[in-house]
Amino acid sequence: MTQADDFGFGTQIRKSPYFDATVRWGAKGFSVYNHMYIPRDFGDPEQNFWTLVNEAILCDVAVERQVEITGPDAARFVQMLTPRDLSTMAVGQCKYILITNADGGILNDPILLRLAENHFWISLADSDILLWAQGVAVHSGLDVQICEPDVSPLQLQGPKSGLVMQELFGESIMDLKYYWLREVELDGIPLIVSRTGWSSELGYELYLRDGTMGDALWERIMAAGMQFGLKPGHTSSIRRIEGGMLSYHADADIHTNPYELGLDRLVNLDMEADFIGKAALRRIHAEGPARKKVGLVLDCNPLQGPNTTFWPITKGGETIGKVTSAVYSPRLEQNIALAMVTAADALIGTEVEVVTRSGAVSARIVERPFYDPKKKIAAA
Repeated sequence: MTQADDFGFGTQIRKSPYFDATVRWGAKGFSVYNHMYIPRDFGDPEQNFWTLVNEAILCDVAVERQVEITGPDAARFVQMLTPRDLSTMAVGQCKYILITNADGGILNDPILLRLAENHFWISLADSDILLWAQGVAVHSGLDVQICEPDVSPLQLQGPKSGLVMQELFGESIMDLKYYWLREVELDGIPLIVSRTGWSSELGYELYLRDGTMGDALWERIMAAGMQFGLKPGHTSSIRRIEGGMLSYHADADIHTNPYELGLDRLVNLDMEADFIGKAALRRIHAEGPARKKVGLVLDCNPLQGPNTTFWPITKGGETIGKVTSAVYSPRLEQNIALAMVTAADALIGTEVEVVTRSGAVSARIVERPFYDPKKKIAAA
């Protein structure tokens, strides 16, 4: 039987409050994200995908560390960090945002939660925004306090996740709207629950506010969900690429700007409030992006797992970009990928070649997302 101590990169990599439970429930491999272990292997990734889209999975995503911002100037400070207009964001609401640097480059693409008028959490992708925010605050002249709270999220995702939530919290939880949050308790366990998740499926995130209760929370959810087919799982590369969801460091990084990703809706250059990168993004908007994120379908045998390097994309013998995330979708019966190519070549239907680990294969540029492009499943 696998033991929790069988995994180890040293004490500098932190374990989540759910680590022991995930090993008990079959986690066979981990990667590192935000300096923490994240389960990446519960067996067959294709079965994990089918369980996600047909039933429900529970994922340890405590690696989504929170940056907590409080104080009289919290709202002004948070707006300084992002080009998305937050002026109408209500208490209890969540928003997908970008955090940009002075060059307009993306430092993180987190979910922002507003718990109170002057109380925010930034639920992070994989980069050290706690340090960035604390650095920005030093000379901001604003009255804010910035820390990492004792908060560890779980993701409960899939079409039957709502049934599991009803079993746990009662019928009233079904009133929770897409991208809104609620403060709740479960058997004395303090939580924030939101209708969010990294799966493009119906889903919830449960933010544990006391790390000593991680094991109890995991077991309570699994017990409630067994009758609905709930399984322990990991975030699905297949489903997130189908949904066109970005993975930071793969599909975006500090050298990527919002316009290259087609995320113009997350940038408001006309709002009165200033934010870091405003001048640079105004210039990029005027000139137009040099690259664009596209979808690709690769014409080859089913890929055996996702790519682990950036595969070059060529056209007419010239390199025009790179594949950032690729996987075989058993539902679509296609090899699908997210890629970054020169703007002039980012036309639907363009035929290209991709240099995979097995050699060059034909591919064509297609619309993304590949499945449920209007996010009707997640927002239902």
